[in-house]
Amino acid sequence: MADSVTLARFGSVDVVRMVGEVDMSTVPGIERTVVPPLRSATAAVVDLTAVGFLDSAGVRLLDTLVGDLERREARVALVVPPVGEVRMALQLCAFREDLLQPDLTAARAAVAG
Repeated sequence: MADSVTLARFGSVDVVRMVGEVDMSTVPGIERTVVPPLRSATAAVVDLTAVGFLDSAGVRLLDTLVGDLERREARVALVVPPVGEVRMALQLCAFREDLLQPDLTAARAAVAG
């Protein structure tokens, strides 16, 4: 699993914080940890600030999480620093820029109802 994955709730917003590597070896554990609680989320933020490595399996996980949330009409944002490896990986994969926020405060505001 990633070095750690934590879930917290701030008002009506579920926040998932990932730390370490998000890759093909850690994605299955991350999925087991975050997918069940997010099934009932109406607004979610995935904080990738402390992720040092994101491979294609990690990008696929994020795409799946976003898709699942949006199909249920939940609001979603990702916290991704403006520069760094994670931002570059997401840009190379043409990940939706409209979902990316520079910090947790901006992300929570973006999904606030």
